Amino acid sequence: MKRIFFSLLLAGTISITQAQVKAPVPSPAQTIKQDFGLGTLEWSYSRPSLKGRKLYTDLAPAGKLWRTGANSATTLTVSDEVIIGGKTIPAGKYGLLTIPGPKSWTVILTKQTDVTSDPTAYKEADDVVRVQAVPVTVKNSTETFTIQLANITPTTGELQLSWGNIVVPVPIKTIIDARIMASIDASIKSEKPAYFQAATYYLENNKDLDKAIEWFAKAVETQPKAYWIQYQYARALAKAGRKKEAKAAAEKSMLLAKENHNDDYVRNNQKLIAEL
Repeated sequence: MKRIFFSLLLAGTISITQAQVKAPVPSPAQTIKQDFGLGTLEWSYSRPSLKGRKLYTDLAPAGKLWRTGANSATTLTVSDEVIIGGKTIPAGKYGLLTIPGPKSWTVILTKQTDVTSDPTAYKEADDVVRVQAVPVTVKNSTETFTIQLANITPTTGELQLSWGNIVVPVPIKTIIDARIMASIDASIKSEKPAYFQAATYYLENNKDLDKAIEWFAKAVETQPKAYWIQYQYARALAKAGRKKEAKAAAEKSMLLAKENHNDDYVRNNQKLIAEL
């Protein structure tokens, strides 16, 4: 009886030990959250690796619906409306599917967020938008499937699907100028105007340059030791052709940057002065 009990105990111990074994998964999951425009983009997917296999045959078969990853469904969540394929996409969570091909990929944004390895679960009627994207051949091979947002500007970006020697680019943009301008107007009329932020937006987006210079000057008065404000002020003056004033502002910014041990702004000002 003792022998039987010991055997059962040993078997239970082995079973428990085996249950605790943990190993890396073949296609690790990843969730990326990226600031974009006035909101964020977030994509979740599992990342398969090539492991000597070939695209369009062994992996992501050409002409067939693909979940655009491995394991669970791939999703894209937008916190603020964006434009994809010329269509405005409201804030929300969407499924990201593709139909790969050597010459063209069909990229699908769908209301379905549960389409995995079974293509029969997909319903075309739930499509939000379809985009035809031309794959670009690159020199460096990407072993593990990667989704990233690249070439980001304040209002545009490129959702890139990279695997093997191809990159599939999907342009994304957002229209935010009207909202930002409205917020600037409200801020300037408030008791504590955000002069620096307003002036910087005007400078970077080719708005009223005289107004930008006026606001930079007021921001400098408020924070006279802020070398980053002085630098942007100098840039605005230089853009307006007011070289003497721009040089004075840049020299002031450089002096303050040196006092604060900020070599980046020292170099920025040196370059700006050299270009005047």
